[in-house]
Amino acid sequence: MASAAEQLAANLNWGVFSKATDLKKRLWFALGALIVYRIGTYIPLPGVDPHILQDVFNNARGAGILGMFDMFAGGALKRMTIFALNIMPYISASIIMQLMTTVSPQLETMKKEGETGRKKINQYTRYLTVLVATFQAYGVAVGLESMTGSLGPAVATPGLFFRFTTVVTLVGGTVFLMWLGEQITARGIGNGASLIIYAGIIAELPSALAGTLELGRTGALSAILIIVLLVMVVVVIAFIVFMERAQRRIIVQYPKRQQGNKMFGGESSHLPLKLNTSGVIPPIFASSILLVPATFASFTAGQGPEWMIVFNNMMSRGHWLYLTLYLGLIVFFAFFYTAVVFNPTETADNLKKYGGFVPGIRPGKNTADYLDYVLVRLTAIGAAYLAAISVLPELLIAQYSVPFYFGGTSLLIVVSVTMDTVAQVQSHLLAHQYEGLIKKAKLKGAR
Repeated sequence: MASAAEQLAANLNWGVFSKATDLKKRLWFALGALIVYRIGTYIPLPGVDPHILQDVFNNARGAGILGMFDMFAGGALKRMTIFALNIMPYISASIIMQLMTTVSPQLETMKKEGETGRKKINQYTRYLTVLVATFQAYGVAVGLESMTGSLGPAVATPGLFFRFTTVVTLVGGTVFLMWLGEQITARGIGNGASLIIYAGIIAELPSALAGTLELGRTGALSAILIIVLLVMVVVVIAFIVFMERAQRRIIVQYPKRQQGNKMFGGESSHLPLKLNTSGVIPPIFASSILLVPATFASFTAGQGPEWMIVFNNMMSRGHWLYLTLYLGLIVFFAFFYTAVVFNPTETADNLKKYGGFVPGIRPGKNTADYLDYVLVRLTAIGAAYLAAISVLPELLIAQYSVPFYFGGTSLLIVVSVTMDTVAQVQSHLLAHQYEGLIKKAKLKGAR
């Protein structure tokens, strides 16, 4: 980690940074937007007693998928604030739209229309986000009415009016976060949705650390176990950085061509294929999908069919069904998202168009088959890495009952988003340096 920090300090020209006014504006805007988001995670829903709700969550310890969802929401779920649903309905809607794009000829044609088609798909995603958020918000409202702590019920006046205000408030919070994430993407740096989830995880880290150290002080956790956990976190971070930077470079050769008396081309380049092309998307998508049964269970307010109650209990942390579904969805979305973002046939056609070829492989279909062959094997390794990072800490947390939900999924999100943000900052600084060189060259030319 120290070498990475030294490399970052060497790459960043702080003199250029002080003059890069556009980058500073983007950074300040992103920071301001995230502060607004964090303020919203402390504004409670009307009609809910926060003390009773806190008592209920302390007894439940945020087990299962709801605990993970609360981690993504930055603690907004256990405080039951206006941002309790966070941006997860938008992510769920994005999953559905991407799945529909692969099976619907109309959406696939729209996707190929370029910027116009992308805007239409984004608009459909926003509409679908409202529907998903309404569905989840109603489930939350019904679930709140059934919550009772040692001090009494969490909702003093349950009924239709409470459900209506809760749905309107939660859907409005989700729509606002969706808009805020789009603004961060357009006017800030990096992916706005990922930064919102990142900010929620980071904000809960100090309290999680303090809680773990307090348990060590009282003897509930042994000092050796705490040290092992901290060492595991450092090792997992180093492993994530290594795997996220790993790539397979396929050599691409360009033929020589003669124009007049001069020879051009003949150089070789490489096509980088990342080991984990899908990034942090599979764990987030898997968590979003697993939230659906929890929402269905909340509709029954604990009084539904016995099979639903049993299923909801089986979705607790460390249970074999929860871990199996979580692992399977991560592997599925790793392959699915990689297939969405990288098309071997299109890449092979582009190489053939510009005269490039992979040595030993014929251009066209053979090149596409070769790229697909390599990509499938890389994705298999990447999916196994994502599954191990996400599931193994779950087993440790379930085994030792550690109230420290900074496991593999959250570490993966934090490290990946940090690396992407640093890359965005470096690209802005590099662009500013080029702009400065161009301006100097024009001034010298004018003289």
